[in-house]
Amino acid sequence: MSNAEIAQMLHEFADLMELQGDVFKQNAYRRAARGVEALEEDIRQVIEEGRLEQIPGVGKGIALRIREMVETGGSKELEKLRLSFPPGLSEVMMVPEVGPRTAARLYRELGVTNLEQLKRAAMEHRIRELPGFGERSEENILKGIDLVERHGRRMLLSDALAKGEALAEHVRSSGFPLVSVAGSMRRMRETVGDVDILVGTDRPDEAMKVFVSYPHVESTIVRGGRKTSVRLADGTQADMRVVPEASYGAALQYFTGSKEHNIKLRRLAIRKGLRLNEYGLFDASGNNLVAGKPEEEIYRLLGLQPMPPELREDRGEIEAAAEGRLPVLVEQGDIRGDLHIHTVMSDGHGTMREMVMAAMKRGYEYVGLTDHSASLHVAHGLDDDELLASIEQAHRLGDELGFPILRGAEVDILEDGTLDYPKEVLDQLDYVIGSVHTRFKMGVDEMTERVVRAIRSGRMNILGHPTGRLLGRREAYSIDLDTVMDEARENRVALEVNGFPDRLDLNDVNCRKAKEKGVMVVLNTDAHREANLSNMRLAVGTARRGWLEPENVLNCLPYSQLKAVLSRKTDESI
Repeated sequence: MSNAEIAQMLHEFADLMELQGDVFKQNAYRRAARGVEALEEDIRQVIEEGRLEQIPGVGKGIALRIREMVETGGSKELEKLRLSFPPGLSEVMMVPEVGPRTAARLYRELGVTNLEQLKRAAMEHRIRELPGFGERSEENILKGIDLVERHGRRMLLSDALAKGEALAEHVRSSGFPLVSVAGSMRRMRETVGDVDILVGTDRPDEAMKVFVSYPHVESTIVRGGRKTSVRLADGTQADMRVVPEASYGAALQYFTGSKEHNIKLRRLAIRKGLRLNEYGLFDASGNNLVAGKPEEEIYRLLGLQPMPPELREDRGEIEAAAEGRLPVLVEQGDIRGDLHIHTVMSDGHGTMREMVMAAMKRGYEYVGLTDHSASLHVAHGLDDDELLASIEQAHRLGDELGFPILRGAEVDILEDGTLDYPKEVLDQLDYVIGSVHTRFKMGVDEMTERVVRAIRSGRMNILGHPTGRLLGRREAYSIDLDTVMDEARENRVALEVNGFPDRLDLNDVNCRKAKEKGVMVVLNTDAHREANLSNMRLAVGTARRGWLEPENVLNCLPYSQLKAVLSRKTDESI
């Protein structure tokens, strides 16, 4: 099992322990899960070297559980715990404003065992009758249910990629080189339904045997000659389709989607006297194959530029490709530095040196450190003196390593729109990320005015995670982004694409809007530990879906130009 899958199972242990009211074990499993998430190496190597109990939070008992997970793909004790509660409670716990402790109470006192019963209890106003609840609690629970229902059982893109690419590698390493993830995962959509894998081979039976032999397959849902669906140990459905090698390119195009993109592409083929399906591009008779491999050839023969998967959403990309106007999208190799990184000084899990060294290993030209400001107590924000001391520390470390370290801060935008440090402290920083972390339920005019005031302060360089959403857990706060973008352009403030897996904020649609308005965007990871630096892939994927090019991205600038922009010593507007 992957580190992420093991951490997920440990979190589930913690949730179920909380349902039981066992606070000690709940905290132990939660700490262990976070310890596994923080690992920079495969946990199997840690086990082989006898270092499992060196992971923070992992004692002898939890170490035994982890070994069982790695060896068998599951846990008998976890299965037993799952059976001790109604299965629908897992959905109840997913609802924002609920969580394991509240779910347990609603189960005990109101008999709530699933999402439908929770909704009924809220609509019948039975929840507000419980001590500690009220009308507002019911309203928030109903909003949370709506959020869960709209997102359904979709996975975060990061989770889907971890599962899909591991499964694809299992197939590839077994002698099938033509294999790829497909569907919305390949298009880098922020959430994904099922894991889709495509294989091109003339040995379909062998490929299917390899697929179902994947160690984390719990059961086979359906098995056929060209498509097999399985259920993974964590409940995820994975589908694999097999096509002849000669059709692999056409099939990859077809099964990548989107549906709307494919419909328009097939209509274009018909207008050109051709027929397009998952087996290839054919002449009008449908009998003679014109193209099937590689994928790019399909687009070229239809008179189009080759189409990056991230653009295939029927948002004008086919028309642009026909006219040779597709953007040259930003790539991960274009990113010269990460400008949103936390350390142990606030709520991070790596020292300043550790985070900088990890960034250097990724080939960056510079890095920016941005711990939280004082008012965010939950994140151990730095007071004025601590921040000033950290600036000196960062500059000394940069001199020692011969590597440019920018000392910034993620500064709270307070309720009245002021920034959470005095001007004389802010002026000591290389740059400032202003972010909203509190009072999310302000009205649209009030929230917009709050953010605009911060933008106009003259001390802010970047607006962090501009809408405040958490995928599947919290809606974006109400804000007029058009006004915010106009103000950002006028005040030379960049908008962030925060690559943390449950943020991806700005989203793809708003990235494109920022580009159209001439607002610079910055792609960041919001890393709190070394492993989080890989979030840049998600930020880049979101930016590509938003049609962004390197010229639209602040941290594609070389260091000297970036410094000039951040210090506002240039007449060039961003």
